[in-house]
Amino acid sequence: MTLIFKKATSHKEIEAVYNYTIDAFSDSPDFKWTLKEIKQEFAGGWSIYSVNTGSEIIAALFLKLENGSLYSKNTAIKMHHQGSGFSHRIKEFFEEQALELKAEKIVHYCRIDNFRMYSLNESHGYNKQQNSGEEDEHIVAWVKKL
Repeated sequence: MTLIFKKATSHKEIEAVYNYTIDAFSDSPDFKWTLKEIKQEFAGGWSIYSVNTGSEIIAALFLKLENGSLYSKNTAIKMHHQGSGFSHRIKEFFEEQALELKAEKIVHYCRIDNFRMYSLNESHGYNKQQNSGEEDEHIVAWVKKL
């Protein structure tokens, strides 16, 4: 199955990501999954992407280029699509975007208790940082130098 990454460029498209996934993504890396907070992420400079299989949105991604680093985070993949290799494809997308944007490194955020993401990050060459720089101590930063 092919994944399509679609950048949300308007508030209407952000609402579509939110509405499509309202039941699937209660667990986001560092903010509550509410339309207000998603719009705040967008206003704060984060690009928001939907990850689609056909017409179904299965995850949401957030990217932000700052000082030569591409910051990334994502929601979980909808349960019935987990185990299909989509998480690896999402990591590849982050790396493709970083190279296209000429970033020196990728900084990926995830929750401290997301052990599946720990394993995924390690398998893609990311190194866990001691301090994420985030106020929420339940957020872990992983860095991959390009």
